[in-house]
Amino acid sequence: MDVLLFTCVICALFGGYVNAKSPHIVFIVGDDLGWNDVGWHNPAMKTPNLDKLAQNGVILNSSYVQPLCTPSRTAFLSGYYPYRTGLQHLVILPYSPAYLRLNYTLLPQRLKEVGYKTHMVGKWHLGFCNWNYTPTYRGFDSFYGYYNGAEDYYSHELLYGLDLRFNKTAVRDQKNIYSAMSFTKRAEDIIKAHDKKDPLFLYLPYQTVHAPLEVPKRFEEMYSHIQDKNRRLYSGMVSALDEGVGNVTRALQENGFMNEDILIVFTADNGGLPAQGGNNAPLRGTKGSIWEGGTKGAAFVYSPSLLKKTKYVNTGMMHATDWFATFLEVAGAKPESGIDGISQWSMLKSDQPSKRSEFIYNIDEKIPNAGIRSGDFKLLEGNPGDGKWYPVPTVEADRNTSLYYLPLKQSQYRLFNIADDPTEHVDLADKHPDIVAKLKTKLAEYKKSLVPAFNPGFVFKSLPIFYDGTWSPGWC
Repeated sequence: MDVLLFTCVICALFGGYVNAKSPHIVFIVGDDLGWNDVGWHNPAMKTPNLDKLAQNGVILNSSYVQPLCTPSRTAFLSGYYPYRTGLQHLVILPYSPAYLRLNYTLLPQRLKEVGYKTHMVGKWHLGFCNWNYTPTYRGFDSFYGYYNGAEDYYSHELLYGLDLRFNKTAVRDQKNIYSAMSFTKRAEDIIKAHDKKDPLFLYLPYQTVHAPLEVPKRFEEMYSHIQDKNRRLYSGMVSALDEGVGNVTRALQENGFMNEDILIVFTADNGGLPAQGGNNAPLRGTKGSIWEGGTKGAAFVYSPSLLKKTKYVNTGMMHATDWFATFLEVAGAKPESGIDGISQWSMLKSDQPSKRSEFIYNIDEKIPNAGIRSGDFKLLEGNPGDGKWYPVPTVEADRNTSLYYLPLKQSQYRLFNIADDPTEHVDLADKHPDIVAKLKTKLAEYKKSLVPAFNPGFVFKSLPIFYDGTWSPGWC
């Protein structure tokens, strides 16, 4: 039997193909990054490293995330809409025994099944009151980062408690080292030490550019022309994030990863918050809202070898839950049943049509609000949150905003054609009651799978005074 015939027989016996090593995957998240806060949307922002990757890859123009940090991370790592996990309402607070429940298999657990080495660097925000809820117990081979959501960038403390870990050990030698640099250094170390015979999954959710507004002076000075202090500091933080991504990319290049199959994904976790210097222009709304400005994420994919079409803007519909399913297909893993995510690999790789025609913005029974997109139409129910159109801030009045959901006098339902009106200026609810009725019916069907919001209250035993001054598991 000649070699060609033998190969054909083997392929037929074992499913039609012989598995090569799966591609490396690097998944980078920018925290609270506004739509208008990246160079490929706004040339006033100095993000040359991100811009280079975006412009030589595929820029995603309709990639949606959740309105806040915990819900987006739930969607990324579980593939489920947060309202189906109980984590749809606000975020996990440091003293609350909330967590992403263990009946959800997370992305790194699935990737390990097909041979990946899995590492996480940065922000967790999916619960930590018990060790079983922390990253190295949920599929990551290593974790360097923090459990909560708004630490000081230099002291790495939150409410007088240290929140920085290497695996299970509190890290106390990074005081006065800016977190973006500390996280980048850890990512570089992982890349240098990795044996490329195994595929790498590196999840890198940076702290930047979430509040508090802190950045080394050299980055702030890049925007010395900006009078508004918050916007100046925030812009410097964006450039610090960009430098970090550039250094990670350089490490990948220098260590041979760019000569192999690798997929690099970058996305925001939600929109920017004008009160903290962020900007989502021309979109309506802010972080914490289910307007486009709170939920349409700046994003791109890049690969030197895997993408058949590059250097263009893809307008296909994608949701945060889709990254789970997409990464499984890229990795050659079996699909996960029951999740909300849909693999969009054919869209990203070959500019094929999106496999998604609708998604849920969120269903939050506590606010209450909900939103659904079906085709070109978006229906909002209840109070969607701050719905202003904020200009790039030049004076403090331009960024006077809040996450609070104040009572509104508008009608309960609002309808927009996002294809024709991406900035949500024209409410069509009165003009198209038939479409409103149709989308209300769809929304009611989704609500049948809602898991009640899981936001338990303050637990005294959570406080750092009980754990040598650290935020630590062990109290639930």
